[in-house]
Amino acid sequence: MDRKVVSYTSTNNYETLNRNTPYTENIWLVFHGIGYLSRYFIRHFSNLDPLKNYIIAPEAPSKYYLKDDYKYVGASWLTKEYTQREINNNFNYLDAIWAEERINKDKKLVLFAFSQGVSILLRWLAHSKVPCTEIILLAGSIPKELEQKDYLHLEKTKIKYVYGVNDQFITAEKIMIEKEFMKTLFPNEVEVITFPGGHEIPKNWMQIVFNP
Repeated sequence: MDRKVVSYTSTNNYETLNRNTPYTENIWLVFHGIGYLSRYFIRHFSNLDPLKNYIIAPEAPSKYYLKDDYKYVGASWLTKEYTQREINNNFNYLDAIWAEERINKDKKLVLFAFSQGVSILLRWLAHSKVPCTEIILLAGSIPKELEQKDYLHLEKTKIKYVYGVNDQFITAEKIMIEKEFMKTLFPNEVEVITFPGGHEIPKNWMQIVFNP
């Protein structure tokens, strides 16, 4: 058997919330976790002031049925199969969104990611070198192939790592490793914030993140 590879043009959607106007102060680029669709994930940002905040929610290209009843659909950014190729495909998709939205550099850019979205956000940020005001990483793992040189452009960026103390995927040993790795990866100190919950986006996440 021969395994062959072919390149082709693909199309994928993404969701936005509110309008990007002269009154907009903050642009949010938000990355969902595995099993989400962007139209549901973006609802977590509906309480932000619609006049001041414009939210962009990419959607992972790979779709699948969540249960055996074939009723509900989720999406995944990548798997262990052909991981680097899928990462590159995601880069092409996210680069296209960035070009389409034409983000004004005078506005604050906030990057938010949950669970699997953390790995995609950080990989794309290393690839794109997009300048941003703040990064919020919620309950996700940081890819270990990343290097400090990938993030030298973030010297003025606030970075927050948030997780639930009862998250079944984040052990005490794992969080210790992540904290040490973040010290070597980012050019400034990462603020670590916890909340009394599990692997989830809590309803009061804005209060937790901005008023810890």
